[in-house]
Amino acid sequence: MRPNKPALIASASALAVLLAGCTGQSATSTGPAGGGTTKTAKDTLTLGMSADIQGWDPSNQPGYQGWAGEAVWDTLVKCDAFGKPEADIADKWSISEDNKSFTAHIREGMKFSDGTPVDSAAVEATYKYISTHGGAQADYEGIKFDTPDPQNITITWPEPQPMIVTRICNPKVTTKAILDSGKVNDTPVGSGPYVLDTAGTTRGSVYAFTKNDQHWNAANYPYKKLVIKVIESETATVSALKTKQIDGALITPQSYNEITASGLKVQTMQGQTTRLLLTDHLGKKIPALGDVRVRRAINMVFDREAMVKNLYQGHGKPSYQIFRPGSDAYIEGLQDPYPFDVAKAKAFMAEAGYEKGFALELPTMAGQNHEKLMPYVTQQLAQLNITVKQVPLSGANAIGDLLSGTYPVVLWQLGNFGQSLQDIDIVVRSSGYWNLMHQPDATVDKRWKQIVTGDEAQKKAAQQEINRYIIDQAWFAPMVNPDGFYAHSPDVTVDTVSDVEALTPKLRDFK
Repeated sequence: MRPNKPALIASASALAVLLAGCTGQSATSTGPAGGGTTKTAKDTLTLGMSADIQGWDPSNQPGYQGWAGEAVWDTLVKCDAFGKPEADIADKWSISEDNKSFTAHIREGMKFSDGTPVDSAAVEATYKYISTHGGAQADYEGIKFDTPDPQNITITWPEPQPMIVTRICNPKVTTKAILDSGKVNDTPVGSGPYVLDTAGTTRGSVYAFTKNDQHWNAANYPYKKLVIKVIESETATVSALKTKQIDGALITPQSYNEITASGLKVQTMQGQTTRLLLTDHLGKKIPALGDVRVRRAINMVFDREAMVKNLYQGHGKPSYQIFRPGSDAYIEGLQDPYPFDVAKAKAFMAEAGYEKGFALELPTMAGQNHEKLMPYVTQQLAQLNITVKQVPLSGANAIGDLLSGTYPVVLWQLGNFGQSLQDIDIVVRSSGYWNLMHQPDATVDKRWKQIVTGDEAQKKAAQQEINRYIIDQAWFAPMVNPDGFYAHSPDVTVDTVSDVEALTPKLRDFK
């Protein structure tokens, strides 16, 4: 699931740990004649992380701020920002025409941190493990393996997998021995660019790593040491950044001005779309939503430019579609299909027979910017005589309640993937958990079949057709692509963000 992380909570213990040490700086040597020093090698990269990891089980690692996992494990291939495969353990690979099989050649000479070879047996053991452990088991159900020798493996699914590359990119490869040991959550065994320094690590607060100079891509990881500090309070995070105790961390828009004024750099990311999900397309629960004119009217009462300026302090862009710019489904140059026009919206409501409006329950949750968004959304919907009752959700069942279908309309800053197939699968298709009412649609189903069986050009065309269709049918009311911010020291370079969700830089992005 991809709800945003909860609001940051102040932690005195995290602050105490933070203040115990400082980030290492670049090593120096005597400069040319005339004095001075010159940076010759980078020493330690220290990152702040707003939530702790849950241990070292490779099937239970966060994609969000997942630097610890990226440090110690490799994957068969890596995915770039748009879900395309890049080399990692595999230096060569191919995908069968029916999208059922992925064949990989494992690069020669790779070893795990325990000295054992990275081979097809380890890859098979890893994939078997995640098919029965962790939250993604269903993605690997029924997989089979062909391992003719230690350097080659074919992984085959029972059914075509349009997102087969994503399925391959996610598993973090380890040894059969650690998976069978019963201690898989205690100590990581991987072939990644760093090795856990247990002596310098305190679970729950600080994780220390030393560079694996034998890693196949060691040159892409310039730091000799990596330190990750758990800092749950943004106040403490900002202080640590300003006093150079950490080199980088995520910040919220509220801290942007303070951070930039202090001379720190900020990498801007746009991996979300603030939207209303209008999932009762058939009007089963709210009859009015079964009329496309009502859904279009809802789109037309939101002034997206004003939202960016007033609700996001200019940190964002107006959004007219739910897909990430640059992804296959994204329509370049799309003009606003539903320009802000309250009078026309009211006319649509009258034509549909809902001039008197209707009642709507909208769930709210801490940490989702609802305190700023809801007053405006409530005000604008009231112009269509749509009355909003806010329903606070909290506790262990909050996400389950949100996704249960109890609320056919939800306001959310929902992430959008660089690989738009994932968004279609999760948000648009009737089986997707963010398609809250799970209502079938023949047009979407037809285009999905074209995605399953088509070549790359046909897949892209079908994705764009789905996008045009859901825009025309107003399944969503997209509003804003808000900016996310990663703050970092001027001594650290973060020119690109490889994360397919554009929520944080990947470890390989730090230079």
